[in-house]
Amino acid sequence: TNTFGPGDNYNLESSHFFPALIKKIHECKIKKKKLLELWGNGKTKRELIFVDDLADAIVYFLDKKISKNLINIGSGIEKNIDQYAQLVCKIIGVKLKIKYKHKSLVGTPRKLLDSSYARKNGWKSKTNLKKDIIKTYKHFLKEITPERT
Repeated sequence: TNTFGPGDNYNLESSHFFPALIKKIHECKIKKKKLLELWGNGKTKRELIFVDDLADAIVYFLDKKISKNLINIGSGIEKNIDQYAQLVCKIIGVKLKIKYKHKSLVGTPRKLLDSSYARKNGWKSKTNLKKDIIKTYKHFLKEITPERT
C-alpha cells in the first residue's frame, strides 16, 4: 500500500504518486494554472494508508502472539488516481482540468492489500482520508515555507 503523511518525500523525481500529486496540485494553485497534467489514464487504483496508522499497527503487533511472520497492513481505502486528484484539488481549494498524458504508462492496474489477517487479530485501520490529507498538506506547507526568525 502507499503510505503518506507529514515528512513525506515530495521530490517529483523520486516520490511516490500521492506526495507528487499533492505537490503538483499545490504548484498549479500557486502558479494559477488551470490544467493539471498527470501520466497514465487516471483509472489505476491505489490503496493509501496514513503514516500514523501504519505506526499504530506496528506497535500493536510488536507484542502480539501471532502465527504469521508477515502481516499485510492496509487501510482498505482504494480509489483511482483521478478520484485522488479530484479529492486533493478540493482539499487544497483549486479547480483544475485534469489531462492525462502517456496513457500507456499506467503501471499495475490495482494495488490493494488483503489486510484480513490483521483485522482478524484485532487491528483496524483508523485512516480518515480527508482529515489525514489535510494534516499532510498543512505539514507540506510548513516544509516549503522558509522559517522567519
